[in-house]
Amino acid sequence: MFVGHLAVGFAAKKAAPRASLGTAMLAVTFADLLWPALLLAGLEEVRIAPGITAVTPLDFVSYPISHSLLADLLWGAALGGLYYARRRDARGAAVLAACVVSHWVLDFASHRPDMPILPGGARYGLGLWYSVPATVAVELAMGALGLAIYLRATKAADRTGSIALWSLVAFLLAVYAANLLGPPPPDPRTLAWAANASWLLVAWAYWIDRHRRERPS
Repeated sequence: MFVGHLAVGFAAKKAAPRASLGTAMLAVTFADLLWPALLLAGLEEVRIAPGITAVTPLDFVSYPISHSLLADLLWGAALGGLYYARRRDARGAAVLAACVVSHWVLDFASHRPDMPILPGGARYGLGLWYSVPATVAVELAMGALGLAIYLRATKAADRTGSIALWSLVAFLLAVYAANLLGPPPPDPRTLAWAANASWLLVAWAYWIDRHRRERPS
């Protein structure tokens, strides 16, 4: 998933108002932020296999460090622990830890059976990606719901708070369309370098958060 993960990040602001939107986006995309570095280091592996699913040409051969359920539970606990040590916000720490783990849950729903529970163990997946219409419908519905929850939880503190948010939404839709309609990556290494651009979304979310305020309950 792509939009679906970010939808969880938007919704998390309601559950953890003291946490920055940027930190929530870091949590929900943590596995995908870690993955390119592991690919470039040769610790995980992906192949370009057009047609392997209707939505993506990627064959995730091995990614136990970034995408196994056990690893994501440990990464979630680590991120939640670091956040609690810095902010002393137990609720926010728990929500952020859950956000990290949510990545595995959503990938399990969308991927073909390639999601490991334990490194080196059996792999699972419900295969939403075998259908483009179903994938688009689910992701856009999740995106709309997550954004609606975020808008009910926050309001713009200034003009930048609106411009930054809606420009991100437009950018995400453009990237999503390009991923669905564009050609497959030329090779795994190029894919890995390009995937590092996901850090831009985290930085963008921190920028948004600095210009928005929590709505009164």
